[in-house]
Amino acid sequence: MIKTAFIPNFLKIYNIMWQAALPFLKKNKRLKHSFPKRVTVNHLGKADIWIQAASAGEAFLAVSLLTCLEPEQKIKILVTATTSQGLEILESGLLKGKISSNINYCLEWFPFDIPTTIQSAVIRVNPRVMVLLETEIWPALLHYLKENNTKIFIVNARLSNKSARHYQLTKFLWSRLEPDHILAISPSDAKKYGRVFTGSKITTMPNIKFDLMETDLGDNARTNDLKSLISEKLSLSILASVRRQEEKQVINILTHLLTEYPSQVVAVFPRHMHRIDAWKKKLTHQGLSFQLRSSLKYPITNSINKPGVILWDIFGELRDAYGLAPTVFVGGSLKPLGGQNFLEPAAQGTHVVTGPYLNDFAWVGEDIFNQGIVTKCDNWQAVAQTMICQLNMPMEKSILKQKAWNYIQKKQGGTKIACQMILKEFKA
Repeated sequence: MIKTAFIPNFLKIYNIMWQAALPFLKKNKRLKHSFPKRVTVNHLGKADIWIQAASAGEAFLAVSLLTCLEPEQKIKILVTATTSQGLEILESGLLKGKISSNINYCLEWFPFDIPTTIQSAVIRVNPRVMVLLETEIWPALLHYLKENNTKIFIVNARLSNKSARHYQLTKFLWSRLEPDHILAISPSDAKKYGRVFTGSKITTMPNIKFDLMETDLGDNARTNDLKSLISEKLSLSILASVRRQEEKQVINILTHLLTEYPSQVVAVFPRHMHRIDAWKKKLTHQGLSFQLRSSLKYPITNSINKPGVILWDIFGELRDAYGLAPTVFVGGSLKPLGGQNFLEPAAQGTHVVTGPYLNDFAWVGEDIFNQGIVTKCDNWQAVAQTMICQLNMPMEKSILKQKAWNYIQKKQGGTKIACQMILKEFKA
């Protein structure tokens, strides 16, 4: 009796908590525009498949899925996102992508997980299949989908160590809301999910992010608009995706690079743009002269011909900058922050150096380090020395690029596996 009453009682309390929070959420500037659609369901329509992509990262995964799906019959797909950035990526990505003529899709805001709202949303959409991406685990959504007999899949599933601990502490709740199938991106993630959802079918799959990697190999290599930024007489080192917690160590790396190899430009890319002002103060305090990327004219007519520091305050140019540098440090890795994407510069043929903390990228596999495509160092001193060695004896970019792409291509195929699993429900 206690077991049967637990979820309904939990949802009543959960609903009250949401109702208490709504007046404050309504005042939030970021939520103001989308708030009406987060608390109502009239804008939602019937769909055979409902895909939830929380934000930017999951939106790219959703685009990959939709452009790969090849249903044999006409189907309707609802794709929802939790952020405006997610919706923008979905809209632009799906407009550019080739979608099967059998797919009719609709993009909408994901409603708040308010039990009364979600119950109405599930009834209205009535999906045959629900696809949750990575870590989209919502109690009300899972409960009402199960009541609706909707098949629930978590695709490209991952769990950080911190999230795994939190979910395990509330396992008494999640054990009653188990998805049908979880496709995890690594054995480690599969184990973590298995400790939370003991009754779900759990398998592993290649990370869809491998399928999203673009190749610049061969004659179709993209034009790099930053190519004329720095004089050919100077080398370029990049300190990329630097997180606040490791800034002191990165300043040490920067100072070491300029001391040991003076004829270079070092580009600093903070992970978050709101740290630009803090970086200005830090560089000034260290007596390091710098220029902002935004101060350089575009299109670029005059190359930088003096050594120094560029503080990169323009978003969206990191990938092109990677293509110019012989060596790159990728941040989020000198402190236990999970790491940042080191695959992207490796795919550009750049020698990549990281710190030791890369838990969020365990799915990439250890072979990428064993093969020398990426170098993992134990501390900032080793990072700096490795980058200096690379500046003194740079590796051939074409060779590094080819090695990286050989590695990536062997890891691709996750999108196809997920699509086959989803479409299997329509053949049953």
